[in-house]
Amino acid sequence: MKLIAHRGLVDGPNSLTENSPQQIESALSAGFDTEIDVWYAEGSWWLGHDQPQYRTNLGFLSDSRLWIHAKNDGAAFALLDLTRGGHKLNFFWHDKDVRTLTSMGFWWTFPKQSLGPLSVAVMPEWHVDPTVLKLWTQQQTCFAVCSDFVGKIKE
Repeated sequence: MKLIAHRGLVDGPNSLTENSPQQIESALSAGFDTEIDVWYAEGSWWLGHDQPQYRTNLGFLSDSRLWIHAKNDGAAFALLDLTRGGHKLNFFWHDKDVRTLTSMGFWWTFPKQSLGPLSVAVMPEWHVDPTVLKLWTQQQTCFAVCSDFVGKIKE
């Protein structure tokens, strides 16, 4: 099962470092895929959850281990155009959906929803105590888990 560091986080929530290029690189270097929040504004790519914070570029976004959450319409449309042009980017956009399909055909699935072999269980710690997250993960049938606590799951 693939482990995805939510916003690059591996040991719990941290609003000061989430989505920063350094945090993302750290998670990738530790062997985790990473979910990132991406904006496209004024002709530039940005990382950040609630707003564009860290300028980035297409080269950075092209890492196959990234799960790209388009945070604005500009990012969603630009990412779609890039994939239609041959770029292999795994991205998704959602609002209040219980699950959404990524551009690579995986179900990005919110907590407490049914899972299948191509599902990503997103933020299970919202309903599972982080101390038993590893055991919970072992009992699931899904492709991946995206969590702020992937370091604890990997232990």
